Order: sequence, then structure tokens, then C-alpha cells
Amino acid sequence: MKPAHLALVLTAIAAIVLLVAGPGTRMAWWDFRFGFRLLGWAAYLGLAGAALAVALLAFRRHRAASTSSLLLAIVLGVAVAAVPWAFKRQAQAVPPIHDISTDTRRPPEFVDVLAHRAGALNPVAYGGEEIAQAQQAAYPDLQPLLLDAAPSVAFERALHAARAQGWEIVATDAAAGRIEATDTTFWFGFKDDVVIRVEPADTGSRIDVRSLSRVGKSDVGANAKRIRAFLAALEK
Repeated sequence: MKPAHLALVLTAIAAIVLLVAGPGTRMAWWDFRFGFRLLGWAAYLGLAGAALAVALLAFRRHRAASTSSLLLAIVLGVAVAAVPWAFKRQAQAVPPIHDISTDTRRPPEFVDVLAHRAGALNPVAYGGEEIAQAQQAAYPDLQPLLLDAAPSVAFERALHAARAQGWEIVATDAAAGRIEATDTTFWFGFKDDVVIRVEPADTGSRIDVRSLSRVGKSDVGANAKRIRAFLAALEK
């Protein structure tokens, strides 16, 4: 195999490893931890292929014969490595927590969704003041939503907004003002559980939301993003 072809093969393998890391985890071919390791291997393979292509470009005989292949290897290798790198940067930018709530003093409680969490690594019990402080420092914008509407009306609006997010509605209890749902992430297929609480307030109704990952110490900001999107939809 020509050196230029080897560089291209390395980056192509890296791209394949990257692409299967998530779907393989989603389809339970392997554990999510192994899926994360595949991301790292993809990055290393991509960088190795790109580095080899750069080195070969320095030699005129390789450059003249396989310039297009070497340039493609560089672009592909860097592109593949950029995905795990961006994922790692995002993880480092947020605290390593996986339970987010608009009410950290009295978080909404899960009830019916508990039967669906068999095998979940993360408990449903809230982590207390340490988690609350970490959330407040990272996501100070996450607050309860006050709606100028009766609780019964706010409940229906919340249920409609939850369905519009594409969540699987697990249970609804209008009398208790509770909606429970599960959201499945696109790439890795992680299941995160959501509970919405609707209560009477002086101005009408108060909406609180809690989003909890089943696995993983850090949610890489996914739960906060999910709550923001729901509240924004509900406000509309």
C-alpha cells in the first residue's frame, strides 16, 4: 500500500469508528463507556492519518503523485478529531452533574417513571446543596416559570409543550399537577427522565421542571439545554 493511501485509509477508519460509536451504544452493541472510548480512538486515528499526510506532503515525489489523496486525508482526519475534541471541551465547560431542576430546594419528584429506571446508574434522590450550588454557578438562568393562567390551563399547555419536544410521555396526573416523560438523545440514545410540576401561584401558575440522566456523572449540559427549550416553548 502506498503511504498516501495508508494516510487516507487511517482517516477513513477513524471516520467509521466515529460514526458507529453512538449508534452502537444506542442499539446496545456495547456499553456507553466503550462508546466514549471509541470516540477517543477515532480522534487518535484521525490525527495519525492527518499527520502522516502532512509529512508525506513534505516529500515532492509523494506530493506530486497523490496530492489530492493527502489533502483529503488531512481534511478528513482533522474533521473526525474535531468532534471528540468539541465534545470534551463542552464537558469541561460545565460542572460534572446530571440532575438539573428549576427548584433546587424542593425539586419535583419522580413517581411513575421509577418503574422505567431499572438498571439506571444514577439515583433519583436529589444530591443536595452541593449539586444546587454547582447548578446555580453554571446555569443561573434556570428558574421557575410563572404563567398568568389557571393551573388547569397551565397543565394542558405544559403537556402540549412536552409532547412538542418529542418526549415520550410516561404519566400525567392533572390533580397532582405532575407530568413525567423520557427523552432519548439522538446519537448515543441516552435516556433522560423529566418531571414537570404545575402549582398555583399568586400570578396564576408556577411551572417547575427537573431533568435527570440515567447514566453518566456529567450530562455535558444536556439537561439544562432541555429545560431551557421546554420553558421557551411553554412561554410561547
